[in-house]
Amino acid sequence: MKELTAEDISQRILDFRLLDSRQLDAVWGEFGTRSITYEEFKDCLLRKELLTNFQLDKVERGHRQGYFYGRYRALYIAGVGTFARVFRAVHLDKDRVVAAKVLRKRYRDNPEQVELFLREARMGLRLRHPNIVRVYEVSDDVKAPFFVMEFVEGQTLRELMKTRKKLDVETSLKLMTDILNGLDHASKVGITHRDMKLSNALVTAKGEAKLVDFGLATIAETSDDKISTSPNARSIDYVALERGTGVKKNDPRSDIYFAGCMFYSMLSGVSPLVETRDRLIRMSISRFQTIEPISKFVPDLPIGIASVIKKAMFLNPEDRYQEPSDMLADLKRAKIILDKGDDEVPADTSAAAKTVVPATDQEEGKGRTILFVEANTGMQDLLREHLKKRGYRVLITSDPVRAVQRVEDEVGLADCVIFSTQDLGGDAVAAFNRLGESEAASQVPAVLLVDKRKKDLADSANTNEHHVLLAMPLKMKELRTTLIRLVSQEGKS
Repeated sequence: MKELTAEDISQRILDFRLLDSRQLDAVWGEFGTRSITYEEFKDCLLRKELLTNFQLDKVERGHRQGYFYGRYRALYIAGVGTFARVFRAVHLDKDRVVAAKVLRKRYRDNPEQVELFLREARMGLRLRHPNIVRVYEVSDDVKAPFFVMEFVEGQTLRELMKTRKKLDVETSLKLMTDILNGLDHASKVGITHRDMKLSNALVTAKGEAKLVDFGLATIAETSDDKISTSPNARSIDYVALERGTGVKKNDPRSDIYFAGCMFYSMLSGVSPLVETRDRLIRMSISRFQTIEPISKFVPDLPIGIASVIKKAMFLNPEDRYQEPSDMLADLKRAKIILDKGDDEVPADTSAAAKTVVPATDQEEGKGRTILFVEANTGMQDLLREHLKKRGYRVLITSDPVRAVQRVEDEVGLADCVIFSTQDLGGDAVAAFNRLGESEAASQVPAVLLVDKRKKDLADSANTNEHHVLLAMPLKMKELRTTLIRLVSQEGKS
């Protein structure tokens, strides 16, 4: 094969309309001669930013197409998926940098897949939110379908996780709040995402998260046969979850489930679902039934945050958050509390902080029973899991009045009672106070979990040496040291 010369490449560039003769003459003028090598010519083109390596590589191979999409010129490939490619591109007249998403050639002969691709684009036109990548325009050219989006300087959340392994609580909360803000906006205009995963959240250079790729997953949901050949394998997870739980597609609670998976991954560095390419395993509902609690990987995670993940990922959709706004509200509440420093050990438990936690976990609570009064099933499960690992026997009730009655009537029922105001509010405080005033059970230690933003609840609680307050969201180490102090006091009395 004849080696390409600078003259050959210059002519191709002109033929492919990448540059005009005036621009090329200016390049030749840099040398004052045409007796130069192709490498010298190429280096000049790159240095003057007239062309990119991506464009020159295509020119070298003689490719006549793939440089222009409408009034936009492709500069380089910014992302590659099974279904489409994303180019960094620039408007020929306005010099505006954008992302051009182009359907791959292998799918352009399938009208259904072309329509799906264009439907995603049109769907994007309806979404106007700072946490969603904006779609500017859509081309209906069936020979080369594409749409133009906002170009985000940054990386995907998946790429960030590969570098960082896992994220701290503050960063995770910020990104998850951004993601849910975008998801909530889409839900309010009747659009579900259908492909919530780390690679579909872009993290900007400023640390903001933006959702991308609404709607691409739905091609796998029209028939069983198409699942195996779907260009977007993630959709199989949605199909498996929804078939296993009896809900229809486009249920917003499916997006919420996988948003919970993203949050879990950010904080733990581990995927909650077993990752596999095996289609049969991915379609099995058992994959969703064997998820490890996040406390296994992040034992000091505040209980309030763990509770958000737990509720988002309940297998029963009726137990999950019903709308993105519900999950978003709990996230915002958790952030306010963390910003105020209420997740740290309060001053009145400083003595507890000095208590030595036994080295052997099972010895810590051996022979001790905790009665937990809480209406939220997610919180019930989380605290039960944490304390049982430490050797405690845990009793659960959602009725604070009945809890006090049982402690009064059954001597030795519990070594400590924990009342949570998360869902029970003032009823939990009233029961906590009643226990402290009870002739029969006032010496039974008690803990009241309360959000310190709710100053009225905290102020109305009657505390003493063995009836104490702990701030929510709660860290397990703080609760454990408090329990050790209280039950040892109770043993001395």
